[in-house]
Amino acid sequence: MTRYLVHCSTAAGHLFPLVPGLLALQERGHDVRLRVGAALVDTARRAGLDAEPLDPRIDEIVVRDDAAGSGADQLRLALAGLMARGPLERADLTAAIDAVDPDVVLVDTNAYGAAVAAQASGRPWAITLPSLIALPGRGIPPYGLGLAPARGPLGWVRDRALWPLVIRQYGKAMLPPLNALRAGAGLPALTNPLDHFLSADRLLVLAGDPLEYPRVDAPANVCFVGAQVWDPPAAVPDWLAEPGDPWVLVTMSTDYQGDERLAEVAVEALRDEPVRVLVTLADAHGRVDLPAAANVRAERFVPHGPVLERAAAVVCHGGMGIVHKAVAAGVPIVAVPFGRDQPEVARRVVQAGAGVSLPAKRLTPDRLRAALHAAMAGRAGSAEASRRLRALAATSAVPSGDVDRAGDVEDVDGFDPARGPAGLGGARFAAAAQELALLAPAAGDTRATITAR
Repeated sequence: MTRYLVHCSTAAGHLFPLVPGLLALQERGHDVRLRVGAALVDTARRAGLDAEPLDPRIDEIVVRDDAAGSGADQLRLALAGLMARGPLERADLTAAIDAVDPDVVLVDTNAYGAAVAAQASGRPWAITLPSLIALPGRGIPPYGLGLAPARGPLGWVRDRALWPLVIRQYGKAMLPPLNALRAGAGLPALTNPLDHFLSADRLLVLAGDPLEYPRVDAPANVCFVGAQVWDPPAAVPDWLAEPGDPWVLVTMSTDYQGDERLAEVAVEALRDEPVRVLVTLADAHGRVDLPAAANVRAERFVPHGPVLERAAAVVCHGGMGIVHKAVAAGVPIVAVPFGRDQPEVARRVVQAGAGVSLPAKRLTPDRLRAALHAAMAGRAGSAEASRRLRALAATSAVPSGDVDRAGDVEDVDGFDPARGPAGLGGARFAAAAQELALLAPAAGDTRATITAR
């Protein structure tokens, strides 16, 4: 038996993708101890996990990355808040390591202070990344800009020119506070922000085919475990099961980012369409007064699984969680990215054939209506993307730095996005985590740095 200590940021979009893998580890006889903010402790416990709350002072430090301002402004705001949490995270995880004495430590990608504590502990450790990987590689476009893969010499020049600029922007915002945290733990300073991810024994990327691009030169510590899909079990609302026009799910970010304009425009765009519209506002609930429309129902939150079973399309902000769920269910997507990793996720939706993208700056009722029609017309592409995701999730092979493609694995029929408390994809996560337990302690380990190609 291996004892795992897991530190997760207090965000549903970071906890939910961990649940399938952590449950799979428990099913294999391992001891899993989870630390997450108090707001999500009960959710984790109801899922069957041993969960304890983080130091409440961590979540009292606000992380701002709302939709106002440029991408660079959003990045600086978000990293400033995340880094300010660092000393408290480091202290919290250090104390937990002393108390639990884990064999392996897993740390959420947004918990920089906890990552420092994990590395300083000398125990095998990994960063869990519930999104797309932001590392350069052969044929990989610069991250975060929503660019299509390069074709031809001009595209290659574009990538070679832009990757260093992207890395420099991240480094300017990340490295000074991160290196201060590292110095306090006796760890050497970093000169490249990407080396933070390479300092871990493993980077467990909770994504894969069809949203991750193929890679032939990923660093040795990178493991693509594939999509991890989970929703809190919930009864199907009576109104959802009533006969009528097909549903279109319009959903905001579960972690507020100022994207309520998407809900307002969606109501205007779809009020006269032959569909029923469910708008889930999450933390935007109470911040917006939606126009009245006979075919629109607004809720704070409804579990996505039962809705996706009945949905003709999803209109969303391009968050990784809802995109993975919609792709798994074969439901066409209209992605309207507002910030964070969303422009990149929206681009991958298009490249995978799973839907269409409409930039938030171009969002109007007419354009959104046209985008919805285009996405629904491409349902065959959504079905193929779903087959690829489900086929990969059905395997339990130890993942590697290559993005396994659907052609290499057996297909699985009849996937239900709400198929039970265990979720989807946990076997691959568990296989990677078990391999991590075999590593020697990481103290004194040095790793090669990565450069933009």
